Amino acid sequence: MAATPAPPQAPPKPTWDPRRPEPPFPWLRPTIRIRLTLLYGGMFLIAGILLLSIIYLLAAQAISTGNQPPFKIISASTDVKIASPDCPAVNNASGLTLDQFNSAISACIDHQRTIALDNLLSRSLLALLGLAIIAFAFGYAMAGRVLSPLGRITRTARAVAGSDLSRRIELDGPDDELKELADTFDEMLERLQRAFTAQQRFVGNASHELRTPLAINRTLLEVHLSDPNAPVELQQLGKTLLATNERSEQLVEGLLLLARSDNQVVERKPVDLAEVAEQAVDQVHGEAAAKGVVIRGEQKPAVVQGNGVLLERIALNLVQNAVRYNVPEGGWVEVTTDVQHGQAVLVVSNTGPVVPAYEIDNLFEPFRRLRTERTGSDKGVGLGLSIVRSVARAHGGHISAQPREGGGLVMRVALPI
Repeated sequence: MAATPAPPQAPPKPTWDPRRPEPPFPWLRPTIRIRLTLLYGGMFLIAGILLLSIIYLLAAQAISTGNQPPFKIISASTDVKIASPDCPAVNNASGLTLDQFNSAISACIDHQRTIALDNLLSRSLLALLGLAIIAFAFGYAMAGRVLSPLGRITRTARAVAGSDLSRRIELDGPDDELKELADTFDEMLERLQRAFTAQQRFVGNASHELRTPLAINRTLLEVHLSDPNAPVELQQLGKTLLATNERSEQLVEGLLLLARSDNQVVERKPVDLAEVAEQAVDQVHGEAAAKGVVIRGEQKPAVVQGNGVLLERIALNLVQNAVRYNVPEGGWVEVTTDVQHGQAVLVVSNTGPVVPAYEIDNLFEPFRRLRTERTGSDKGVGLGLSIVRSVARAHGGHISAQPREGGGLVMRVALPI
């Protein structure tokens, strides 16, 4: 008789739990709520004690003042004489009847009690005002001390927003909600940095691996094209393949540069945008002359702190696009640099086809062109403006584009000095 197969066992439980272990006495944890409760409760208790002490002293002084006799008997003879600075009505008591005298004494006592209570009220209000000022100042200072970790978290988040994923909060102090938030934020930054690093490493490795076969293909094609005995059809095919290979190389170089320019620039040196723009114009001058496009403009000194190679790529891509996407005849490109409102500004304007305003944002997306979603022309690989935007952001600046009246675009790059 066959043995009964054993039932399948449950998979082993994971030995690592990503959740934080619970403390043995969670109600003893010094949370920020408990700390704020103790802080403001203690402040209220201290202020109440001070206020009661002040009121007690003022009340004691008022009672002491109210116990003073409103008159003094200055003669005990048959003809009684009474002197009172607070009760002028009893100074001449000899002419008063007994009822009149008692009424005058009662009125003086009531008047003196009213004065004492008014003094007590006014001084209590002054004491309350002084304690309120002290309480607000002390509370402001204590709140700033308690909430100072939030400022540290905010500063780190602002630095991370500038593409500096290497920053960490590393908050010290009691194990409260703020420290838990800071630790969670640090863990998130760690994962983001690993993800971005892996992505950039993949793009870099892939681009590097693609360079080798493309370089081999280019070499083989050039060798076959250099053969004078090759058939015409073969030479034509070789030229077509060589152009396709060159386009693929440009795409790989563009992807590699785009991956490198997404990070914040760490090593910065003084770079003059005017010099960068002049070099870009010199490199594109031959292509512009072949297309009949005139390049003009004044380059004023505008020194920024950044990477010269990446900044030159900004100017070169903008000028190349302005020349390539221009009108067939009578076109021009204007390149200017200047310092405006504390920023170095590079402006590239050109004639060209009419660009609808709603398509401006699409021009900065990778592999996007005007009225085309994929690359499909010989004017580039569709990464020029994407690289420009990434490099500008890496330098803490931004780029904006506006359609020109009559056709063409106005590209404006602003970088902090």
